[in-house]
Amino acid sequence: MTMHIDEALLKRVMEEYECETKTEAVEMALREMDRRMRFREIGKKGMGATSEELKAAVDPNYDLESLRVADTPRKYGK
Repeated sequence: MTMHIDEALLKRVMEEYECETKTEAVEMALREMDRRMRFREIGKKGMGATSEELKAAVDPNYDLESLRVADTPRKYGK
């Protein structure tokens, strides 16, 4: 298979995501695009998604706690 890929973009992705090969980087990017597509499909179905479908749609490296630590707490109400 021959593909024409922006080498600078590929290099940045490989470095950021620690991909050892170009193939690994391309496969990772395709999996991410597929994950996003499935997530949108689940959203369109509404809450009829199973827990397995919802778990499969979320990046396993997603760390909610680190996001909470980085966010400035806000007071709610009066």
